[in-house]
Amino acid sequence: MTSQQDEPTASGRDIPVAAAVIPLLALIVFLSVVLLVLRSDDFEGSGHLPLLGAAIVAALIGRVYGWGWHPVERGIIEAINRAMPAILILLVIGMLIGTWLAAGVVPALIYWGLQLLSPEWFLPTVCAVCSIVSLVSGSSWTTAGTVGLAMIGIGSALGVDPAKTAGAVVSGAYFGDKLSPMSDTTNLAPAVAGTDLFTHIGHQLRTTGPAWIVAMLVYAVMDSGAPPDAQAQGVGIAATLAQQFDPGALQLLPPLCILVLVLRRMPALPTLVAGMLLGAVVALIEGTSIGSVLTSMMSGYKSVTGDAALDALLTRGGMSSMANTVFLVLCAMTFGGVMEATGMLQSLAARLLAAAKSTGSLIATTVLTSIGINIVAADQYIAIVVPGRMFATAYKKRGLHPKNLSRAIEDGGTITSPLVPWNTCGAYIAGALGVATGEYFIYAVLNLVNPLISIVFGFLGWSVAKLPPETGHDDGHSDGHSDGHSDGGSAPDPKVA
Repeated sequence: MTSQQDEPTASGRDIPVAAAVIPLLALIVFLSVVLLVLRSDDFEGSGHLPLLGAAIVAALIGRVYGWGWHPVERGIIEAINRAMPAILILLVIGMLIGTWLAAGVVPALIYWGLQLLSPEWFLPTVCAVCSIVSLVSGSSWTTAGTVGLAMIGIGSALGVDPAKTAGAVVSGAYFGDKLSPMSDTTNLAPAVAGTDLFTHIGHQLRTTGPAWIVAMLVYAVMDSGAPPDAQAQGVGIAATLAQQFDPGALQLLPPLCILVLVLRRMPALPTLVAGMLLGAVVALIEGTSIGSVLTSMMSGYKSVTGDAALDALLTRGGMSSMANTVFLVLCAMTFGGVMEATGMLQSLAARLLAAAKSTGSLIATTVLTSIGINIVAADQYIAIVVPGRMFATAYKKRGLHPKNLSRAIEDGGTITSPLVPWNTCGAYIAGALGVATGEYFIYAVLNLVNPLISIVFGFLGWSVAKLPPETGHDDGHSDGHSDGHSDGGSAPDPKVA
Protein backbone atom coordinates (compact mmCIF):
# COMPACT_ATOMS: atom_id res chain seq x y z
CA MET A 1 0.00 0.00 0.00
CA THR A 2 1.35 3.43 -0.96
CA SER A 3 2.18 5.70 1.96
CA GLN A 4 0.84 9.20 2.23
CA GLN A 5 4.27 10.66 1.53
CA ASP A 6 4.42 8.82 -1.80
CA GLU A 7 1.17 10.30 -3.09
CA PRO A 8 1.62 12.89 -5.88
CA THR A 9 -0.05 15.58 -3.76
CA ALA A 10 1.85 14.81 -0.56
CA SER A 11 4.20 17.37 0.92
CA GLY A 12 6.45 17.19 3.93
CA ARG A 13 7.22 19.37 6.90
CA ASP A 14 9.12 22.64 6.88
CA ILE A 15 12.85 21.98 6.74
CA PRO A 16 14.91 24.09 9.18
CA VAL A 17 17.87 26.12 7.99
CA ALA A 18 20.35 23.84 9.75
CA ALA A 19 19.18 20.95 7.59
CA ALA A 20 18.66 23.05 4.42
CA VAL A 21 22.30 24.12 4.41
CA ILE A 22 23.56 20.51 4.33
CA PRO A 23 23.10 20.07 0.54
CA LEU A 24 25.09 23.27 -0.01
CA LEU A 25 27.91 21.99 2.16
CA ALA A 26 27.76 18.68 0.29
CA LEU A 27 28.01 20.51 -3.03
CA ILE A 28 31.07 22.43 -1.81
CA VAL A 29 32.73 19.21 -0.63
CA PHE A 30 31.95 17.35 -3.86
CA LEU A 31 33.19 20.24 -6.01
CA SER A 32 36.38 20.47 -3.94
CA VAL A 33 37.06 16.79 -4.45
CA VAL A 34 36.55 17.05 -8.20
CA LEU A 35 38.50 20.27 -8.70
CA LEU A 36 41.32 19.73 -6.22
CA VAL A 37 41.72 15.99 -5.81
CA LEU A 38 40.66 14.46 -9.12
CA ARG A 39 41.87 17.27 -11.35
CA SER A 40 45.19 15.59 -12.08
CA ASP A 41 43.62 12.16 -12.68
CA ASP A 42 41.87 10.88 -15.77
CA PHE A 43 38.50 12.10 -14.51
CA GLU A 44 36.59 14.21 -17.04
CA GLY A 45 33.95 16.68 -15.91
CA SER A 46 33.55 19.44 -13.38
CA GLY A 47 30.21 20.20 -11.78
CA HIS A 48 28.06 17.41 -13.21
CA LEU A 49 28.50 14.68 -10.61
CA PRO A 50 28.86 17.08 -7.63
CA LEU A 51 25.51 18.64 -8.55
CA LEU A 52 23.84 15.26 -8.87
CA GLY A 53 25.42 14.14 -5.59
CA ALA A 54 24.15 17.27 -3.84
CA ALA A 55 20.69 16.69 -5.35
CA ILE A 56 20.66 13.18 -3.86
CA VAL A 57 21.65 14.60 -0.46
CA ALA A 58 18.86 17.19 -0.72
CA ALA A 59 16.31 14.54 -1.67
CA LEU A 60 17.35 12.35 1.27
CA ILE A 61 17.00 15.27 3.68
CA GLY A 62 13.59 15.99 2.19
CA ARG A 63 12.61 12.38 2.79
CA VAL A 64 13.62 12.65 6.44
CA TYR A 65 11.18 15.56 6.78
CA GLY A 66 8.35 13.72 5.09
CA TRP A 67 8.76 14.78 1.48
CA GLY A 68 7.81 11.88 -0.81
CA TRP A 69 9.29 11.23 -4.21
CA HIS A 70 6.42 12.58 -6.31
CA PRO A 71 6.63 16.26 -5.25
CA VAL A 72 10.42 16.10 -5.51
CA GLU A 73 10.21 14.57 -8.98
CA ARG A 74 7.67 17.17 -9.99
CA GLY A 75 10.02 19.91 -8.78
CA ILE A 76 12.88 18.47 -10.84
CA ILE A 77 10.72 18.25 -13.96
CA GLU A 78 9.45 21.80 -13.51
CA ALA A 79 13.00 23.09 -13.08
CA ILE A 80 14.21 21.24 -16.19
CA ASN A 81 11.18 22.53 -18.07
CA ARG A 82 12.25 26.08 -17.23
CA ALA A 83 15.65 25.32 -18.72
CA MET A 84 14.34 23.70 -21.93
CA PRO A 85 14.35 26.95 -23.95
CA ALA A 86 17.99 27.43 -22.96
CA ILE A 87 18.84 23.83 -23.87
CA LEU A 88 17.23 24.15 -27.31
CA ILE A 89 19.08 27.41 -27.88
CA LEU A 90 22.38 25.81 -26.86
CA LEU A 91 21.89 23.10 -29.48
CA VAL A 92 20.97 25.60 -32.19
CA ILE A 93 23.93 27.82 -31.28
CA GLY A 94 26.23 24.83 -31.80
CA MET A 95 24.70 24.27 -35.24
CA LEU A 96 24.89 27.99 -36.05
CA ILE A 97 28.59 28.14 -35.18
CA GLY A 98 29.22 25.11 -37.40
CA THR A 99 27.42 26.55 -40.44
CA TRP A 100 28.88 30.03 -39.97
CA LEU A 101 32.37 28.54 -39.96
CA ALA A 102 31.64 26.42 -43.04
CA ALA A 103 30.21 29.48 -44.80
CA GLY A 104 33.23 31.62 -43.89
CA VAL A 105 31.10 34.02 -41.82
CA VAL A 106 33.19 33.81 -38.64
CA PRO A 107 36.50 33.90 -40.57
CA ALA A 108 35.21 36.97 -42.46
CA LEU A 109 34.25 38.76 -39.22
CA ILE A 110 37.69 37.95 -37.80
CA TYR A 111 39.36 39.17 -41.01
CA TRP A 112 37.54 42.52 -40.98
CA GLY A 113 38.07 42.91 -37.25
CA LEU A 114 41.81 42.50 -37.70
CA GLN A 115 41.76 45.44 -40.08
CA LEU A 116 40.11 47.70 -37.50
CA LEU A 117 41.28 46.67 -34.04
CA SER A 118 44.69 46.95 -32.42
CA PRO A 119 46.05 45.05 -29.38
CA GLU A 120 46.53 48.28 -27.39
CA TRP A 121 42.82 49.20 -27.24
CA PHE A 122 41.37 45.80 -27.92
CA LEU A 123 39.69 45.03 -24.59
CA PRO A 124 37.92 48.41 -24.17
CA THR A 125 36.73 48.16 -27.78
CA VAL A 126 35.37 44.67 -27.22
CA CYS A 127 33.47 45.80 -24.12
CA ALA A 128 32.07 48.89 -25.87
CA VAL A 129 30.98 47.05 -29.02
CA CYS A 130 29.27 44.27 -27.04
CA SER A 131 27.59 46.89 -24.83
CA ILE A 132 26.07 48.62 -27.85
CA VAL A 133 24.96 45.42 -29.57
CA SER A 134 23.39 44.07 -26.39
CA LEU A 135 21.73 47.38 -25.54
CA VAL A 136 20.11 47.51 -28.98
CA SER A 137 19.13 43.84 -29.06
CA GLY A 138 18.37 43.25 -25.37
CA SER A 139 20.21 39.97 -25.68
CA SER A 140 23.41 39.06 -23.88
CA TRP A 141 23.21 35.52 -25.27
CA THR A 142 22.93 36.57 -28.92
CA THR A 143 25.67 39.17 -28.42
CA ALA A 144 28.05 36.60 -26.92
CA GLY A 145 27.23 33.89 -29.47
CA THR A 146 27.78 36.10 -32.52
CA VAL A 147 29.79 39.30 -31.96
CA GLY A 148 31.47 37.79 -28.90
CA LEU A 149 32.55 34.71 -30.82
CA ALA A 150 34.11 36.90 -33.52
CA MET A 151 35.92 38.95 -30.86
CA ILE A 152 37.42 35.77 -29.40
CA GLY A 153 38.78 34.96 -32.84
CA ILE A 154 40.16 38.44 -33.41
CA GLY A 155 41.77 38.51 -29.98
CA SER A 156 43.38 35.10 -30.51
CA ALA A 157 44.79 36.30 -33.83
CA LEU A 158 46.23 39.36 -32.08
CA GLY A 159 47.73 37.25 -29.32
CA VAL A 160 45.33 38.39 -26.59
CA ASP A 161 44.47 35.89 -23.87
CA PRO A 162 41.01 34.44 -24.76
CA ALA A 163 40.00 34.60 -21.08
CA LYS A 164 40.51 38.39 -21.08
CA THR A 165 38.56 38.77 -24.30
CA ALA A 166 35.75 36.61 -22.94
CA GLY A 167 35.64 38.71 -19.76
CA ALA A 168 35.29 41.91 -21.81
CA VAL A 169 32.57 40.26 -23.94
CA VAL A 170 30.61 39.24 -20.83
CA SER A 171 30.96 42.70 -19.26
CA GLY A 172 29.67 44.44 -22.37
CA ALA A 173 26.95 41.91 -23.12
CA TYR A 174 25.46 42.08 -19.63
CA PHE A 175 25.71 45.88 -19.42
CA GLY A 176 23.53 46.26 -22.50
CA ASP A 177 21.22 43.42 -21.51
CA LYS A 178 20.66 44.89 -18.03
CA LEU A 179 19.67 48.34 -19.37
CA SER A 180 17.79 47.36 -22.52
CA PRO A 181 13.98 47.69 -22.47
CA MET A 182 13.93 44.64 -24.77
CA SER A 183 15.63 42.37 -22.23
CA ASP A 184 13.51 39.72 -20.51
CA THR A 185 15.11 40.08 -17.07
CA THR A 186 14.91 43.86 -17.30
CA ASN A 187 11.15 43.45 -17.76
CA LEU A 188 10.79 40.66 -15.21
CA ALA A 189 12.49 42.43 -12.28
CA PRO A 190 10.21 45.50 -12.11
CA ALA A 191 7.14 43.33 -12.67
CA VAL A 192 8.06 41.17 -9.67
CA ALA A 193 9.12 44.12 -7.47
CA GLY A 194 6.15 46.33 -8.30
CA THR A 195 7.49 49.24 -10.34
CA ASP A 196 7.52 50.18 -14.02
CA LEU A 197 10.12 49.34 -16.65
CA PHE A 198 11.65 52.73 -17.35
CA THR A 199 11.75 53.75 -13.69
CA HIS A 200 13.64 50.52 -13.09
CA ILE A 201 16.08 51.13 -15.97
CA GLY A 202 16.82 54.68 -14.81
CA HIS A 203 17.48 53.51 -11.26
CA GLN A 204 19.68 50.65 -12.47
CA LEU A 205 21.84 53.04 -14.45
CA ARG A 206 23.03 54.60 -11.19
CA THR A 207 24.83 51.41 -10.14
CA THR A 208 25.45 49.74 -13.50
CA GLY A 209 26.82 52.93 -15.09
CA PRO A 210 29.66 53.36 -12.56
CA ALA A 211 30.43 49.64 -12.83
CA TRP A 212 30.74 49.99 -16.63
CA ILE A 213 33.07 52.98 -16.25
CA VAL A 214 35.25 51.02 -13.82
CA ALA A 215 35.33 48.10 -16.27
CA MET A 216 36.35 50.32 -19.18
CA LEU A 217 39.13 51.92 -17.12
CA VAL A 218 40.41 48.52 -16.02
CA TYR A 219 40.41 47.23 -19.60
CA ALA A 220 42.15 50.41 -20.77
CA VAL A 221 45.05 49.97 -18.36
CA MET A 222 45.12 46.18 -18.38
CA ASP A 223 48.04 44.56 -20.12
CA SER A 224 46.37 42.67 -22.97
CA GLY A 225 49.11 40.07 -22.88
CA ALA A 226 49.74 40.48 -26.59
CA PRO A 227 53.31 39.84 -27.77
CA PRO A 228 55.28 42.72 -29.35
CA ASP A 229 54.78 41.29 -32.84
CA ALA A 230 51.03 40.79 -32.36
CA GLN A 231 50.10 43.28 -35.10
CA ALA A 232 52.38 41.57 -37.59
CA GLN A 233 51.04 38.20 -36.53
CA GLY A 234 47.52 39.50 -37.09
CA VAL A 235 48.44 40.64 -40.59
CA GLY A 236 49.72 37.16 -41.38
CA ILE A 237 46.55 35.50 -40.09
CA ALA A 238 44.43 37.99 -42.04
CA ALA A 239 46.31 37.06 -45.21
CA THR A 240 45.65 33.36 -44.57
CA LEU A 241 41.96 34.05 -43.96
CA ALA A 242 41.71 36.09 -47.15
CA GLN A 243 43.31 33.30 -49.16
CA GLN A 244 41.29 30.44 -47.66
CA PHE A 245 37.86 32.02 -47.27
CA ASP A 246 37.79 35.04 -49.65
CA PRO A 247 35.67 37.24 -47.33
CA GLY A 248 32.96 39.19 -49.16
CA ALA A 249 29.55 40.76 -48.82
CA LEU A 250 27.85 37.36 -48.97
CA GLN A 251 29.26 36.44 -45.56
CA LEU A 252 27.51 39.46 -44.05
CA LEU A 253 24.02 38.10 -44.77
CA PRO A 254 23.69 35.69 -41.80
CA PRO A 255 24.73 38.22 -39.09
CA LEU A 256 22.59 40.92 -40.73
CA CYS A 257 19.68 38.50 -40.69
CA ILE A 258 20.18 37.94 -36.97
CA LEU A 259 20.37 41.69 -36.34
CA VAL A 260 17.18 42.47 -38.28
CA LEU A 261 15.17 39.71 -36.62
CA VAL A 262 16.38 40.74 -33.15
CA LEU A 263 15.41 44.36 -33.79
CA ARG A 264 11.99 43.17 -34.94
CA ARG A 265 11.63 41.33 -31.61
CA MET A 266 11.50 37.89 -33.21
CA PRO A 267 11.68 35.16 -30.53
CA ALA A 268 15.12 33.78 -29.79
CA LEU A 269 14.90 30.26 -31.16
CA PRO A 270 13.48 31.05 -34.63
CA THR A 271 15.93 33.94 -34.93
CA LEU A 272 18.91 31.67 -34.37
CA VAL A 273 17.46 28.93 -36.58
CA ALA A 274 17.08 31.47 -39.40
CA GLY A 275 20.70 32.58 -38.95
CA MET A 276 21.86 28.97 -38.92
CA LEU A 277 19.90 28.05 -42.09
CA LEU A 278 21.10 31.15 -43.92
CA GLY A 279 24.64 30.22 -42.94
CA ALA A 280 24.07 26.78 -44.48
CA VAL A 281 22.78 28.38 -47.70
CA VAL A 282 25.82 30.66 -47.93
CA ALA A 283 28.09 27.65 -47.39
CA LEU A 284 26.38 25.81 -50.26
CA ILE A 285 26.69 28.87 -52.51
CA GLU A 286 30.39 29.04 -51.65
CA GLY A 287 30.80 25.49 -52.94
CA THR A 288 30.68 23.44 -49.75
CA SER A 289 28.99 20.07 -50.27
CA ILE A 290 25.69 19.41 -48.54
CA GLY A 291 27.31 16.52 -46.66
CA SER A 292 29.99 18.80 -45.26
CA VAL A 293 27.39 21.38 -44.25
CA LEU A 294 25.33 18.76 -42.41
CA THR A 295 28.48 17.43 -40.75
CA SER A 296 29.32 20.97 -39.60
CA MET A 297 25.84 21.23 -38.08
CA MET A 298 26.14 17.98 -36.20
CA SER A 299 29.83 17.47 -35.41
CA GLY A 300 31.32 20.89 -36.09
CA TYR A 301 33.57 22.43 -38.72
CA LYS A 302 37.12 21.19 -39.21
CA SER A 303 39.57 23.84 -40.42
CA VAL A 304 42.46 22.84 -42.70
CA THR A 305 44.21 26.13 -43.46
CA GLY A 306 47.63 24.71 -42.60
CA ASP A 307 48.13 27.25 -39.80
CA ALA A 308 47.98 25.22 -36.58
CA ALA A 309 46.87 28.09 -34.36
CA LEU A 310 44.22 29.24 -36.83
CA ASP A 311 42.95 25.69 -37.35
CA ALA A 312 42.62 25.24 -33.59
CA LEU A 313 40.58 28.44 -33.43
CA LEU A 314 38.26 27.59 -36.32
CA THR A 315 37.75 23.88 -35.64
CA ARG A 316 34.64 23.93 -33.48
CA GLY A 317 30.86 24.13 -33.42
CA GLY A 318 28.22 21.51 -34.09
CA MET A 319 25.28 20.34 -32.01
CA SER A 320 27.35 17.59 -30.38
CA SER A 321 29.81 20.17 -29.04
CA MET A 322 27.08 21.45 -26.71
CA ALA A 323 26.33 18.04 -25.16
CA ASN A 324 28.57 18.57 -22.12
CA THR A 325 26.98 21.96 -21.47
CA VAL A 326 23.47 20.54 -21.82
CA PHE A 327 24.30 17.77 -19.34
CA LEU A 328 25.61 20.37 -16.90
CA VAL A 329 22.38 22.39 -17.17
CA LEU A 330 20.28 19.25 -16.57
CA CYS A 331 22.31 18.34 -13.48
CA ALA A 332 22.09 21.91 -12.15
CA MET A 333 18.33 22.13 -12.64
CA THR A 334 17.91 18.77 -10.92
CA PHE A 335 19.67 20.11 -7.83
CA GLY A 336 17.79 23.41 -7.94
CA GLY A 337 14.48 21.62 -8.47
CA VAL A 338 14.93 19.46 -5.35
CA MET A 339 15.95 22.45 -3.25
CA GLU A 340 12.97 24.51 -4.39
CA ALA A 341 10.38 21.71 -4.25
CA THR A 342 11.22 20.80 -0.65
CA GLY A 343 11.22 24.44 0.49
CA MET A 344 14.90 24.45 1.45
CA LEU A 345 15.67 27.30 -0.94
CA GLN A 346 12.94 29.45 0.59
CA SER A 347 14.02 28.51 4.11
CA LEU A 348 17.57 29.71 3.47
CA ALA A 349 16.35 32.97 1.93
CA ALA A 350 13.97 33.63 4.84
CA ARG A 351 16.81 33.28 7.35
CA LEU A 352 18.83 35.83 5.41
CA LEU A 353 15.90 38.24 5.51
CA ALA A 354 15.63 37.90 9.29
CA ALA A 355 19.20 39.16 9.60
CA ALA A 356 18.50 42.40 7.69
CA LYS A 357 18.15 45.08 10.40
CA SER A 358 18.89 48.25 8.39
CA THR A 359 18.26 49.57 4.91
CA GLY A 360 21.84 48.86 3.90
CA SER A 361 21.73 45.32 5.25
CA LEU A 362 18.36 44.74 3.54
CA ILE A 363 19.78 45.75 0.17
CA ALA A 364 22.94 43.73 0.79
CA THR A 365 20.84 40.72 1.80
CA THR A 366 18.77 41.05 -1.37
CA VAL A 367 21.86 41.19 -3.60
CA LEU A 368 23.57 38.31 -1.80
CA THR A 369 20.41 36.20 -1.81
CA SER A 370 20.09 36.61 -5.57
CA ILE A 371 23.74 35.61 -5.98
CA GLY A 372 23.24 32.62 -3.70
CA ILE A 373 20.16 31.45 -5.61
CA ASN A 374 22.13 31.75 -8.84
CA ILE A 375 24.60 29.31 -7.33
CA VAL A 376 22.11 26.96 -5.68
CA ALA A 377 19.22 26.94 -8.16
CA ALA A 378 21.39 27.60 -11.24
CA ASP A 379 18.69 29.78 -12.76
CA GLN A 380 18.71 33.57 -13.02
CA TYR A 381 14.91 33.77 -13.20
CA ILE A 382 14.55 32.07 -9.82
CA ALA A 383 17.28 34.43 -8.58
CA ILE A 384 15.03 37.34 -9.58
CA VAL A 385 11.57 36.00 -8.76
CA VAL A 386 12.21 34.43 -5.32
CA PRO A 387 13.92 37.46 -3.66
CA GLY A 388 11.48 39.79 -5.42
CA ARG A 389 8.55 37.96 -3.86
CA MET A 390 10.17 37.47 -0.47
CA PHE A 391 11.53 40.94 0.18
CA ALA A 392 8.76 43.15 -1.29
CA THR A 393 6.96 43.53 2.06
CA ALA A 394 10.21 44.34 3.87
CA TYR A 395 10.97 47.16 1.43
CA LYS A 396 7.44 48.52 1.82
CA LYS A 397 7.66 48.48 5.64
CA ARG A 398 10.88 50.50 5.46
CA GLY A 399 9.24 53.04 3.16
CA LEU A 400 11.58 52.16 0.30
CA HIS A 401 10.56 52.62 -3.31
CA PRO A 402 10.13 49.25 -5.06
CA LYS A 403 12.66 50.31 -7.69
CA ASN A 404 15.32 49.73 -5.01
CA LEU A 405 14.22 46.08 -4.85
CA SER A 406 14.05 45.63 -8.63
CA ARG A 407 17.57 47.07 -8.97
CA ALA A 408 18.99 44.94 -6.16
CA ILE A 409 17.68 41.65 -7.57
CA GLU A 410 19.15 42.50 -10.98
CA ASP A 411 22.45 43.68 -9.46
CA GLY A 412 22.68 40.30 -7.76
CA GLY A 413 20.72 37.96 -10.03
CA THR A 414 21.15 38.99 -13.65
CA ILE A 415 24.70 40.28 -13.47
CA THR A 416 26.28 37.29 -11.69
CA SER A 417 24.50 34.52 -13.62
CA PRO A 418 27.32 34.13 -16.21
CA LEU A 419 29.89 33.77 -13.40
CA VAL A 420 28.47 30.44 -12.16
CA PRO A 421 29.70 27.51 -14.31
CA TRP A 422 26.56 25.39 -13.84
CA ASN A 423 24.10 28.27 -14.16
CA THR A 424 22.35 28.23 -17.55
CA CYS A 425 23.99 31.57 -18.39
CA GLY A 426 27.48 30.55 -17.30
CA ALA A 427 27.18 27.25 -19.14
CA TYR A 428 25.96 28.98 -22.28
CA ILE A 429 28.66 31.66 -22.33
CA ALA A 430 31.40 29.06 -21.81
CA GLY A 431 29.99 26.87 -24.57
CA ALA A 432 29.48 29.70 -27.05
CA LEU A 433 32.87 31.36 -26.52
CA GLY A 434 34.88 28.20 -25.92
CA VAL A 435 36.36 29.64 -22.72
CA ALA A 436 35.69 28.06 -19.33
CA THR A 437 33.77 30.14 -16.80
CA GLY A 438 36.55 29.75 -14.27
CA GLU A 439 39.00 31.27 -16.77
CA TYR A 440 37.06 34.41 -17.77
CA PHE A 441 35.51 34.93 -14.29
CA ILE A 442 38.20 37.28 -12.99
CA TYR A 443 38.14 39.40 -16.17
CA ALA A 444 34.37 39.98 -16.19
CA VAL A 445 35.00 43.26 -14.35
CA LEU A 446 31.53 44.78 -14.64
CA ASN A 447 29.87 41.62 -13.36
CA LEU A 448 32.16 41.52 -10.33
CA VAL A 449 32.02 45.23 -9.51
CA ASN A 450 28.29 45.89 -10.04
CA PRO A 451 27.03 43.92 -6.98
CA LEU A 452 29.69 45.55 -4.78
CA ILE A 453 28.64 49.03 -5.88
CA SER A 454 25.00 48.17 -5.21
CA ILE A 455 25.81 47.01 -1.67
CA VAL A 456 28.07 50.00 -0.90
CA PHE A 457 25.44 52.46 -2.18
CA GLY A 458 22.88 50.76 0.06
CA PHE A 459 24.97 51.18 3.22
CA LEU A 460 25.91 54.76 2.33
CA GLY A 461 22.34 55.65 1.47
CA TRP A 462 23.31 56.80 -2.02
CA SER A 463 20.64 56.47 -4.67
CA VAL A 464 18.23 54.80 -2.23
CA ALA A 465 14.78 56.14 -3.10
CA LYS A 466 12.01 56.52 -0.52
CA LEU A 467 8.29 56.25 -1.10
CA PRO A 468 6.42 59.59 -1.01
CA PRO A 469 5.46 60.00 2.69
CA GLU A 470 2.13 61.65 1.91
CA THR A 471 0.88 58.70 -0.15
CA GLY A 472 2.87 55.74 1.16
CA HIS A 473 2.67 54.09 -2.22
CA ASP A 474 3.86 54.41 -5.77
CA ASP A 475 1.04 54.54 -8.30
CA GLY A 476 -0.63 51.55 -6.73
CA HIS A 477 2.43 49.32 -6.98
CA SER A 478 4.18 49.83 -3.64
CA ASP A 479 2.85 46.57 -2.26
CA GLY A 480 5.40 44.66 -4.26
CA HIS A 481 2.90 43.26 -6.75
CA SER A 482 2.29 44.25 -10.30
CA ASP A 483 -0.90 43.46 -12.18
CA GLY A 484 -0.97 39.74 -11.82
CA HIS A 485 2.78 39.28 -11.69
CA SER A 486 3.08 38.87 -7.93
CA ASP A 487 3.54 35.13 -8.28
CA GLY A 488 6.47 35.61 -10.58
CA GLY A 489 4.69 33.96 -13.49
CA SER A 490 6.39 31.42 -15.70
CA ALA A 491 10.01 31.97 -16.60
CA PRO A 492 10.44 33.84 -19.87
CA ASP A 493 12.67 32.73 -22.68
CA PRO A 494 16.43 32.92 -22.00
CA LYS A 495 18.59 35.92 -22.67
CA VAL A 496 18.47 35.72 -26.43
CA ALA A 497 14.77 36.58 -26.42
